[in-house]
Amino acid sequence: MNMIHLRSATPDDLDLLRHWDEQPHIISADPNDDWGWEVELHRTPDWREQLIAEMEGRPIGFVEIIDPAREDDHYWGDIATNLRAIDIWIGEEQDLAKGYGTEMMQLAIARCFGASTVTAVLVDPLANNTRAHRFYERLGFKFVEPRRFGDDDCFVYCLNREDWQSKTNLA
Repeated sequence: MNMIHLRSATPDDLDLLRHWDEQPHIISADPNDDWGWEVELHRTPDWREQLIAEMEGRPIGFVEIIDPAREDDHYWGDIATNLRAIDIWIGEEQDLAKGYGTEMMQLAIARCFGASTVTAVLVDPLANNTRAHRFYERLGFKFVEPRRFGDDDCFVYCLNREDWQSKTNLA
């Protein structure tokens, strides 16, 4: 492990997050989202965590964990309770393909399942992002369905608690 830890994002991270939003690899993975950082970094609803991943004090990525049944813009629509959904990205291209994303996701998934009521975790990569599909599948996520979110064609993947525990116990 690379000793990555997750900390809460704050308004002090605004310039960093804006910079990451301009990176080509992030735009290609998330072309139609406006995260509204100026507003959202000041909000701390109990259904969401916005986190900065750091390695040895250096910010390397972003993770958002939400309760999709409770979030206020109803992105996931009418959905079951006791789920979590994760968004993740590595900020700088030179930090890709070094295992950081895997460690960030493992930390985020463990954080989700740290709540005993959470039964599964969802992700929604773009339908054409085959690299992300393989990444999530390696982590134990299973394809659920293709789905359109706003202007984006996505694939919904799910990792249920039992599959995560089985995979974790094998490690």
